Amino acid sequence: MRKLAAFAASFSAAVFAWAYGALPLLALLALPALRRREDRRLRCALVCAGVITGLLWSQAYDVLARLYGEPELMAAAPGDRVTVTASCRTSGVVRGQVSGDYTAQGIYLLAYAQGDAELTRPERIPLRYLPAHWARALKEAVAGAFPADAAGLVTALLTGDKDGLTETEYAALQRTGLAHAVAVSGLHIGFLAQLAVALAGSRYRRRAALLALPVMAVYALITGCTPSVIRSVIMNALLLLGPLLDRESDAPTSLSFALMVLLFQNPHACQSVGLQLSFASVAGILAFSGRISGALTAHLPKAGRGKGLRPRLLGLLRGAAVSLGTTVGATAFTLPLGAWYFGTVSLVAPVANLLCLFLIQLTFQAGLLTALLALALPGPAQLLGSLLAVLPRLVLFLARGLARVPYAALAVDGPYLLGGLAVLYLLWLCFLALRGPRRPLVPLCCSIIVLGSALVLHHAAYRMGPLTLTALDVGQGQCVALRAGDRVALVDCGGSARRNAGDLAADYLSTVGVDRIDLLVLTHYHADHANGVLELLERMEVSALAVPDVDREDPFRQELLAAAVWFVTDDQRLSFGPAELTLYAPLGAGDANEEGLSVLFQGAGFSALLTGDMGSDIEKRLVKYGALPDIDLLVAGHHGSRSATSQLLLETVTPETVLISCGYNNYGHPAPETLLRLAEAGCAVYRTDQQGNLTVTVRGTS
Repeated sequence: MRKLAAFAASFSAAVFAWAYGALPLLALLALPALRRREDRRLRCALVCAGVITGLLWSQAYDVLARLYGEPELMAAAPGDRVTVTASCRTSGVVRGQVSGDYTAQGIYLLAYAQGDAELTRPERIPLRYLPAHWARALKEAVAGAFPADAAGLVTALLTGDKDGLTETEYAALQRTGLAHAVAVSGLHIGFLAQLAVALAGSRYRRRAALLALPVMAVYALITGCTPSVIRSVIMNALLLLGPLLDRESDAPTSLSFALMVLLFQNPHACQSVGLQLSFASVAGILAFSGRISGALTAHLPKAGRGKGLRPRLLGLLRGAAVSLGTTVGATAFTLPLGAWYFGTVSLVAPVANLLCLFLIQLTFQAGLLTALLALALPGPAQLLGSLLAVLPRLVLFLARGLARVPYAALAVDGPYLLGGLAVLYLLWLCFLALRGPRRPLVPLCCSIIVLGSALVLHHAAYRMGPLTLTALDVGQGQCVALRAGDRVALVDCGGSARRNAGDLAADYLSTVGVDRIDLLVLTHYHADHANGVLELLERMEVSALAVPDVDREDPFRQELLAAAVWFVTDDQRLSFGPAELTLYAPLGAGDANEEGLSVLFQGAGFSALLTGDMGSDIEKRLVKYGALPDIDLLVAGHHGSRSATSQLLLETVTPETVLISCGYNNYGHPAPETLLRLAEAGCAVYRTDQQGNLTVTVRGTS
């Protein structure tokens, strides 16, 4: 173990253990330190010093503030001085839940502006804020040089700003495992370093290093110095500095040193999803990519020299093998992290990266040069941008096409899929860890068998009984899937999860073999019930869309008119396979919550009621006019709000089980009063914010 790597890795391990409450695991650091006899005492001393320093520094570190206010205040540019009265609170608790989202960015205090603010703009932009202004100028240059349908991807690649991408485009990038390309990371620094080396001349290593180092530093400042960018800058800098200092670079030492630098700057950065994915990706590449590429090219003849077709074809095959090896290696440690944080696993990612990474590199480098040209010569840059727009368009075309492939991405849900993916992951880890000759065909065939078996069992479990009801974990929102035989309905499709609710619903349904929704019911048009509908309509065929005939001027309602919309004005009873659906028309007026639809799902001796965001006043009318039966399951109204799921409703329908669809929120959902009412009524309560997706399967007729 290298001396610097021993100290840096131990420091970083201590910070992670402190943040996640896993201090006893630090004892495992003694195993690699004692593995070799040479310099054993020194290595143990370095490990102990790193652990102690990491723990002490983690305890001693703090503080930065973030300000929230009116749009006029938020329009302030970097360097402006704001004078305002503000209420402050700690950022360690977000929406009632302990969270590291802000502390990972070094933000420990959230300030909310109260009243008017005084904004003072300096005559000269302070030096420390110049990179932010450069970033804004770069975005404007891209917007001016490229057509609108291409500028979004180019801007995302250059700056990480994804606002120019449509939700459909970004969802396609996520499903195909290409979303990492639009989150500025080490990939982009690598592209930049390659461009600098190409401009300086690959033969002149010292000149290339002198050009690349300041370019990478400026780019890191422009893109906000995210953890993945800093990691890559440090590693590439150490690699480029080798020729200048007459030293050989060492990848594990560079990686551990970069992580230590980031955690020294902010120990809470260890909770950043981007940092974890970035370092896990590079660790996987260093550990496995060379072996994978070697195994793939072991039986290929040497390319040799010449200008014929055979040498070129062999060269392409070797390049493809290296690219595939890098992609699979990067996935080795990021796969479980992605499944944990995002709930999906992209099966098409290796193919997508193999096809698109070279195009993404060309788009990045051509887009950067065109944007720099646009700063000086807008006219020629616009002409060049219109020609180069074919590159980002091709990337998006391939991403959308691959995203439509069946099972392109699996929603990680249920014991069979979880178990199958775990076996698959361990199988490939063991294969990659083996030394000596390896035959990838064996684990590949085993993978197909394991994955196919897991999918078959997952489908069978979903269709085990005549009816299935699933409340999807979409954050603060609602999306409930109903299945009766071969018929599928969805009640609402909105939420606040990391991914669009429509994308989550489409992934869930496609994973269980559903490619068409017979009926989509929107109880009302609020975002937490409907902001995923357009993405869902892009992803899946929806035979009918039932909505309330209210809020005629609502912009979202106008967008839905292009679909097969059915406006529900009277109560409707529908035959739905072996079940029956009753849609209750709006019973209130005024607020959208009170003008929503309610749904009763009955069949096979089972019944469930969904009331949307209906309040207790409208619940009284539903009880009076709806002829409600005793039910088995209730989806709590308004995400468990205290003004919904009233005592009268509970006494009328007497549910045995209550599902609450909720996530992080500022409203106090679910309310303690509601939880108390449910407990007193003897209901078993389940929550999506605590248990994830909630599935109820009816297996009999009584």
